[in-house]
Amino acid sequence: MQRKSEIAPVVSAPLAQAPLRAPFLPDICTLQAAFLLVMLGELLALALTLASSGLAQFNWQQLGLRSFLIQWIVLLSAALLCPLRLWLARLQTGFAGGLCFALVLAVTALCSSVGGWLLALEWRDILYTLAANLMLAAIFGGVVLRYLYVQQQWNNQQKAELQARIRALQARIRPHFLFNSMNSIASLIATDPDTAERLLEDLCSLFRASLKEPDLVSLGDELALCRQYLAIEAVRLEGRLQVDWQLSPAVQAELDLLRIPSLLLQPLLENAIQHGIAPRVSGGTVTVSIELEQRLASRRLLMRVCNPLPERQPAAEKTEGNQMALQNIEHRLQAWYGSDAHLHTAVEAGHFAVTLACPAPEEASPWMS
Repeated sequence: MQRKSEIAPVVSAPLAQAPLRAPFLPDICTLQAAFLLVMLGELLALALTLASSGLAQFNWQQLGLRSFLIQWIVLLSAALLCPLRLWLARLQTGFAGGLCFALVLAVTALCSSVGGWLLALEWRDILYTLAANLMLAAIFGGVVLRYLYVQQQWNNQQKAELQARIRALQARIRPHFLFNSMNSIASLIATDPDTAERLLEDLCSLFRASLKEPDLVSLGDELALCRQYLAIEAVRLEGRLQVDWQLSPAVQAELDLLRIPSLLLQPLLENAIQHGIAPRVSGGTVTVSIELEQRLASRRLLMRVCNPLPERQPAAEKTEGNQMALQNIEHRLQAWYGSDAHLHTAVEAGHFAVTLACPAPEEASPWMS
């Protein structure tokens, strides 16, 4: 047989890339983080004013001056630390923390000096004010930086544990059709070498996808992989398998934008064929329906795989292999989306249906960025 194309080696591209370091500090330039920092600065200004003038003789002018100075220090420090968070992760922890602490003190010294000059204070008063502000910045700035660091390290640990859990679940995906597919390909080599070569390429694509790092992929790529798998099974089942694709117009328009966990639909199709189509002498049709559901300000992606039940199997029976595969998929959904994703099974009119629901954001981005 003349070889028409080269089969790409089964290598996971993400494994060849250097892993990105986790950020040293959380992103404090988001709207929510900036609001919390402003509120924290305002509470500090209020506390300092109450400590100096008391509640009976509360000085609103001092509160205004302190608020103005503290907000400049807080916002400037946040603006300077934001672009440095990934760079700081490359340094040793103590050195990176010292740089953050020094940057906050430098901003405090600059703002205090400019504030004293604008208020036309004498140089001696400016020095006293500067020393007092640096001491306060060293205390409160150190506490806040320590809190931000601990919070980010906790987030990094949670993400690492979640990623390890997803990897473990992904590693449990083992195509049951391997030996059957290889036997089908082997039987076609002598009679239909072109089909055998095409099926072998499809099989390599499936294994390449299974060896990749767990990640979100476009819905279009996942469906292309599913079609390759179905092409292999269609040959093995000798015409007893039919597939009915029902994709809504909204889904078809966003196939490259919508993202789902890799190898999410393929195990469902494998389950439907192994436990529904293969045991039936007459075969049957697997129906795959995908649609977008708008819910207030959010969208959900609904995916449904339906197959006929075996002719000699009670409708309520569920095989152990079927249950294990569905539990694996459900655990992966929970790991990616938490309580926002759901998996439901139902037996209706002699058919077994699995429905998946997961978030579909307007601008989907990979998890753990």
